[in-house]
Amino acid sequence: MIVNIKIEEYLNKLNSFSFPKDREILEEMEDYAFKNDFPIVERAVGNLLYTITKLKKPKLVVELGSGYGYSGYFFAKGIEEGKVVLTDYQEKNINMAKDYYKRLNIYEKAEFNVGNAIDIAKNYKDIDILFLDLEKSKYLDAILELKSNLKIGSLVIADNVLWYGKVVEEIIDEKTEKIKVFNEYMFTNDEFFSTIVPLRDGVLISLKIK
Repeated sequence: MIVNIKIEEYLNKLNSFSFPKDREILEEMEDYAFKNDFPIVERAVGNLLYTITKLKKPKLVVELGSGYGYSGYFFAKGIEEGKVVLTDYQEKNINMAKDYYKRLNIYEKAEFNVGNAIDIAKNYKDIDILFLDLEKSKYLDAILELKSNLKIGSLVIADNVLWYGKVVEEIIDEKTEKIKVFNEYMFTNDEFFSTIVPLRDGVLISLKIK
């Protein structure tokens, strides 16, 4: 565990009080993830995404790897004037996201795309927030391909950058190595100023400064 299990449980309890009007549907989405072993950011990270969105006031959020729309919900709730672009390679997931967003009254704030997330994202310029939650080995590829689609002041947010704590182990697998290379790139490249919040599985937040 990245965070002490009791602290994790405490944070989950506190964060569960958010968005009371949508609580039933959010719990339904969370229950689906639990029963199907489907990875989601969970409520604590979701609330962080919402807070960042309210502070940043983005016009365009692009997600790489949206699943069935759980993380996108928090961006959509935080956006005042703008849109969230959802991407996933499975049509089933995107169709689920559409259904959930209709029920949550945020459908008009989103665009839904099926296919290669990086290729889809290339079509969007001046991205205010780029959220990475696709295959972890593709994080660095995504940044190298898309950093020209960002502007000074844009944010890159990446989930799972501590990867169950494997990033500090002496013997690591190929996927962990790729995550470490991505993290080091984001911290050493002078185009970005980065920090990692050790919440849940680690959330990287990078500000594009050049």
